[in-house]
Amino acid sequence: MHTFLHSNTQCNIRNDLAGFFIRHQNSYYIVLNAETAIKTVFDIIRFCYSASISHFKNLTMNQKKRLAIFDRLAVAIPEPTTELQYTTPFELLIAVVLSAQATDKGVNKATAKLFAVANTPRDILSLGEAGLKEYIKTIGLFNSKAAHIIKLCQQLLDKHEGQVPKTREELEALAGVGRKTANVILNTAFGLHTIAVDTHIFRVSNRTGIAPGKNVLIVEKNLEKYVPKQHKKDAHHLLILHGRYTCIARKPRCQSCVIEDLCEYKEKTTD
Repeated sequence: MHTFLHSNTQCNIRNDLAGFFIRHQNSYYIVLNAETAIKTVFDIIRFCYSASISHFKNLTMNQKKRLAIFDRLAVAIPEPTTELQYTTPFELLIAVVLSAQATDKGVNKATAKLFAVANTPRDILSLGEAGLKEYIKTIGLFNSKAAHIIKLCQQLLDKHEGQVPKTREELEALAGVGRKTANVILNTAFGLHTIAVDTHIFRVSNRTGIAPGKNVLIVEKNLEKYVPKQHKKDAHHLLILHGRYTCIARKPRCQSCVIEDLCEYKEKTTD
């Protein structure tokens, strides 16, 4: 007896004198040779898979669809993490502050040189605001970011013994740190189940229907409510990477999207 299992579809196949005996749920098939038996099994699986897609397409967004969406994203993105390069919570904090209205690639290029000479609050304070600007001047809004980072470093030394705090309230009290940055640090540096909503996540949440909202706070609250528990830790990075590389702003790559049949976006495109 051999068993073929794909998703929730199971077929049992047995060879005897009469040929190949196949059972699927309450249906039975007898075929004469192995080639036909294998073809029959795969036809059954293909039919069941197509039926499941049709089933999902006919459902409005619900927890079953949301779970299926995050299950597939987790398979497609097996190592969901930030693309900012860092080795300590402090380095991550500086990189995230610098990343506002900038690309991760641009930030990484600047911080590679900065962190080589200054990767603690005291070291950056030693550079001074003018010295810091020399390392980050290729990044947008570098003047205001340099001022925030210098003040932030002083706050860390004065109030937190040079360590990055682990609560939202303390993080948001730091210069240049808002709710989104605090959520990124709590999730990425400390493993909390927070979901920072940036432009990619806002777009994906509304397009797919998993957590629609008119502003980022509403989307964040809906994600906290609707993201399946087992996916909450990685939800931020799953959605941001999906939005960055597949569900892009101008022309989403719907035909190569692993959740195309689950997504409720009405203006799907062809690649």
